[in-house]
Amino acid sequence: MSDEVILKCENLHKNFRKKEILKGVSLEVCSGDILGFIGPNGAGKTTTIKLILGLQNITSGKVTINGFDIKSNFEKAIQKVGAIIENPDLYMYLSGYDNLKLIANLYPNIDENRIKEVIHLVGLENRIQDKVSKYSLGMRQRLGVAQAILHKPNLLILDEPTNGLDPEGIRDLRNLLTNLAQKEKMGILISSHNLAELESFCNKVCIIKNGVVVETSNIDEVKKEASEGNYIIEVDDAKKCRLIIGDISIAIDNTHIQVHCEKENVPFLVKKLVLQDIKIYSIREEMVSLEDAFLKKTGGNVID
Repeated sequence: MSDEVILKCENLHKNFRKKEILKGVSLEVCSGDILGFIGPNGAGKTTTIKLILGLQNITSGKVTINGFDIKSNFEKAIQKVGAIIENPDLYMYLSGYDNLKLIANLYPNIDENRIKEVIHLVGLENRIQDKVSKYSLGMRQRLGVAQAILHKPNLLILDEPTNGLDPEGIRDLRNLLTNLAQKEKMGILISSHNLAELESFCNKVCIIKNGVVVETSNIDEVKKEASEGNYIIEVDDAKKCRLIIGDISIAIDNTHIQVHCEKENVPFLVKKLVLQDIKIYSIREEMVSLEDAFLKKTGGNVID
């Protein structure tokens, strides 16, 4: 995976009248990255995206895309960007193909081969001649992505793309985005509330709360940090273990306990249990979900 930085936001501030919405937001998207941009409602996700795309004025700070400043060199900066903000704009009475043809006409160098290539990429070959009004929500979302990548951007920005999608639609979108990041080396910034889904295909995460970035890291590191010190031990008698270990443990079921302790104390814990004739079958560090890590980082902010 290349480390070429495509999008760089530095210390972004945004004020509406006297209210400060963004308070120094910084983030990066590199080639081949899928960055999950997450936070409670009103945290500043959509505002950040609008500043990146030049849809709102930046109060202070800087956005650079492919080395071009969005304020001083807007056309060059936005040239290789594709975006869907909420739902894609589609002509429902036209076919999927005609929708793509209309978008293709806006650019100088999109030929028939590129249109076919994009239709194949998003997996709509069998339905591309149907009217969009007959498409499922998931198919419309894929057509929206097709429109957004027609001009071969290297940065794709999606705001809440899984909203309203059923599990099959989410899976198709996930496979499509993973494919674009891996094969096309596209950098993708995706904002969403659906943390379980983001966890399955993002490699990096940026958590924002009240206009401030509270964490930006590889997704596995965020989860590891949140789960540090928690171990799951499989035993023959969880109840007996609880009596031996005490408050640092929780019985999950009859044969599993969760223990919270420093890593260096684990061998002593195991020895203590073995000396009390407890059979130990396995021990592993517990890996929390992205949602658990998020709630820990944002102090229990409910997503929704």
